[in-house]
Amino acid sequence: MTAEPFDAIVLAGGSGSRMGGVDKPALEVGGRSMLGTALAAVAGASTTVVVGPPRADLDPAIRQVQESPRGAGPVAALAAGLRAVGGSAVVAVLAADLPELTPGAIDLLRSALDVAPDRGAALAVDESGRVQFLLGVWRADVLSARLGELDGVTNQPMKTLVPDTFTRVEMAGISDCDTPADVAAARARATPSASADATPLSIGAARTAVHAALETLPAFPQSPLDAIGSALAQSLRAEEALPRVPVSAMDGYAVAGDGPWLLDTAVRYAGSTDTVVLDPGHAVRIATGAHLPTGADTVIRDEHVDVADSATGGRVVARAPGAPIRDDVRRPGEDWLPGSLLATPGTAVTPALASVALSAEVSELLVRGPVRGHVVVTGDEIRRDGPLRDGQTRDSLGPVLPRFLAWCGVPTLGDTHLRDTAGGFDELLGGDRSAVDADLLVMVGATGGGAADHLRAALERAGARIVVGRVRCRPGGSQIAATLPDGRIVLGLPGNPYAAVATLLLMVPTVVAALTGAPQPDPVVGLIANAAEIDSDVTRLVPATLGPDGRWRVEAQVRTAHLGALVRAQALAVIEPGTPDGGSAELLLLPH
Repeated sequence: MTAEPFDAIVLAGGSGSRMGGVDKPALEVGGRSMLGTALAAVAGASTTVVVGPPRADLDPAIRQVQESPRGAGPVAALAAGLRAVGGSAVVAVLAADLPELTPGAIDLLRSALDVAPDRGAALAVDESGRVQFLLGVWRADVLSARLGELDGVTNQPMKTLVPDTFTRVEMAGISDCDTPADVAAARARATPSASADATPLSIGAARTAVHAALETLPAFPQSPLDAIGSALAQSLRAEEALPRVPVSAMDGYAVAGDGPWLLDTAVRYAGSTDTVVLDPGHAVRIATGAHLPTGADTVIRDEHVDVADSATGGRVVARAPGAPIRDDVRRPGEDWLPGSLLATPGTAVTPALASVALSAEVSELLVRGPVRGHVVVTGDEIRRDGPLRDGQTRDSLGPVLPRFLAWCGVPTLGDTHLRDTAGGFDELLGGDRSAVDADLLVMVGATGGGAADHLRAALERAGARIVVGRVRCRPGGSQIAATLPDGRIVLGLPGNPYAAVATLLLMVPTVVAALTGAPQPDPVVGLIANAAEIDSDVTRLVPATLGPDGRWRVEAQVRTAHLGALVRAQALAVIEPGTPDGGSAELLLLPH
């Protein structure tokens, strides 16, 4: 199986009038030009076309064209680009002024179009609800037809091209840069800073920032069984129909023509290769899953027939009086046909999905992941083995964190204990992956900014980009999410066990979704019987237990130095300020 091909058109021209006439795509944000960001987002395209003034520094494989006349607008530029693409059925269209665009955004748009065959395009919708006409994925024939319907393409607005039916894909982190202020804001978001670190985000904003900032892992082929634990990088489509031939859905009798039927001596078993031909008026015994004999019309299950001796010898099968008329045959393609869509990109490869792939005769999946984790526990006082000495604390969290990570779909490759010294943090975070080769570093402690909390300073020295510096929740407010220059993700958890587990369950599923190209996970929601008991000015993460009435009850008082509060709990409830008794809240389900 190979990735479904697509072409890409990057619009990199325009006058830049609101930017003082500067070459806007060449402006750098986060150490890379905005055009470079756009090209990285469509790196998987079969053919990439850049429309705009000639640029000597582009890869020779990238085709460069210019709309005529120059400055004739985005529709004219798009028409010029479409004439130069490679002929793929799908075309990504994007402007070169989206400095926070990631390949994952393009993957989401492709996936949205893939599952909506009746739609001509999938277009991004930003946080304000505005359709971004210059960030979308189109069916090439629809785009070509829309261009052909226009009375000229010069100085036409992009919205004139939009088809009557298109899919809206809500995204964060896709703001464009039209003014110097926009560029300054984007650069501020891309640069670690004390102000960004000190401004707490809501849980929703923190998740959105993480999902938008992380680039997807590389895709690679795997057999369905070996791919369990990863996520699809492209759609799963059936290679063969299921069933391939008519098969019996029940133990019973295969019959030909009208009854009653003379029972032949042959028996049709599942997997049998013998040739059985039924003449009209005849029947044979058949087992569940067996292929129908040639000439058979249907199968009647055992409990719906009467079998008796005939006057001329042999036995006769008749439909029992009052038995329903039904067809106990699974017909070819009844479950799916060749090419049927079985799962979309980003879907987790579970044992069930692997089984479906095998049933569909798919021998290879293109997947990303699984996301590999490494646990880091910090603190001079932490001791895992042996008797405790004065001032030491038992490491009751590090040994069990891999189980919580596995619950979120992250296998743990190893663990590290760091002393409270800057050097250990620098060795782990700096340079390259030689110290720890994992996708996600889960670091417990050192996030608060105290005298012994070295993580924030070490991230700055390592050139990390702080995506989330603090979150408006309790516990877990001091959590950190950052990306290292070598591509690793750092999730900094508070040091006390309860807060660390709560933060992990809150954020790791979003990290996994971003790295594997999946949308943000849909929250599990329940009704909270006593939510008002723990009302606060910040969101609280509290143990919850399901009651016999289907509502959840939460604990108001929680000791956070250990996980005792989770022993009988089934979930953590995310209680927003002002949630009333009986109101709904997100539930972070606990491992069981």
